Amino acid sequence: MFDRIMQKFEGSPSQQQVIRLLLERGFSVSDEGRVVSGSIEIPNTQIAREIGVDRRVVDSTTDAILEDEELRRIFQNISSIPSLMDLAPVLDLTVLTIDVADADEPGIVATVTTLLADNDISIRQTVSEDPEFTDEPRLYIVTDADIPGDVLNDLKNLQFIRKIELK
Repeated sequence: MFDRIMQKFEGSPSQQQVIRLLLERGFSVSDEGRVVSGSIEIPNTQIAREIGVDRRVVDSTTDAILEDEELRRIFQNISSIPSLMDLAPVLDLTVLTIDVADADEPGIVATVTTLLADNDISIRQTVSEDPEFTDEPRLYIVTDADIPGDVLNDLKNLQFIRKIELK
């Protein structure tokens, strides 16, 4: 899906940057062509400044979204979720980041969370990036406690895991 969306803007790298930001942040586009998070409007100048493009690029991107029925359905229904990842150091939580070899393989989240649960590690939040919407999807798991070395080794030994990182 991500590739199909980006292909619609293949002639404009600047518009692709806008699309990428909207998807990464979970920003919607209102019927009026405004970028919103819930009911809060985000000025196009702020979006443009964030990614280093002209405001008119944001305007033309939101116009194109509204003119395309598939894009309209996606960008009028996307939403963001609060993440504990940036708060983890403040709340004394641990963030486990997992890169996998093939994000489309079934059972990745189940296998990892079961391994943690079997080791009495409480999970506060999981965030799994959709392989349809990002180039290198990751699985993020926020836990109440540190993850012991033997559990990290067990995770590293799973065939589908390429890399793990703790924060």
